[in-house]
Amino acid sequence: MDDALKTKLEAAAFRALKKHLMVERTDVQNIDLMNLAGFCRNCLSRWYQEAAMENGVELSKEEAREIFYGMSMEEWKINYQTEANKEKQENFQSAFAENVKSK
Repeated sequence: MDDALKTKLEAAAFRALKKHLMVERTDVQNIDLMNLAGFCRNCLSRWYQEAAMENGVELSKEEAREIFYGMSMEEWKINYQTEANKEKQENFQSAFAENVKSK
């Protein structure tokens, strides 16, 4: 497999992941993704922003999020975000504390 094909396949996998998270599973909250997988939609939009910047394209955090989410964060929150319960928040805090200690 050459580099061009590899890049094409990686881009297709990314688009499928994005569609899955942004269209098919809007019910899954970012905190759930963070607690389970250690990354969320915001992480993906940040990685997109970082890749753009590495390629000479300036994007703000808000611009990258809007590109990834397909809408502003305010719209996403209104349409899809729910309040995280205490258990989810505690799990996130303990996972975050563990990550800080390991670095």
